[in-house]
Amino acid sequence: QVQLVESGGGLVQTGGSLRLSCAASGRTFRTYALGWFRQAPGKEREFVARITWSSTNTYYADSVKGRFTISRDNAKNTVYLQMNSLKPEDTAVYYCAAGPNGQWPPRYDVWGQGTQVTVSS
Repeated sequence: QVQLVESGGGLVQTGGSLRLSCAASGRTFRTYALGWFRQAPGKEREFVARITWSSTNTYYADSVKGRFTISRDNAKNTVYLQMNSLKPEDTAVYYCAAGPNGQWPPRYDVWGQGTQVTVSS
């Protein structure tokens, strides 16, 4: 299995940018698809973005399309979420998750501890 640790969260103003990182440990990192999720106060966890192990396929929630970009660097065992044009609605705890590549519907077996993103207006 793989272990995940998120970082890069913080406070940013509306319209600003932030890049989240998720560092992974484990020899089978390349075989995992990776996803980002978020959970705002009082709301359920929601899907944000997903990327396959080869980075050939990415998927985004409608709410973040055109603003967020997911990417990964397998050599560094790291997945990123570049967030641009941030809105207060993006405020949430962001989680990185990993699951078997190619499985549909996707399954996430490993989760990070989360990193807080706060967007002020």
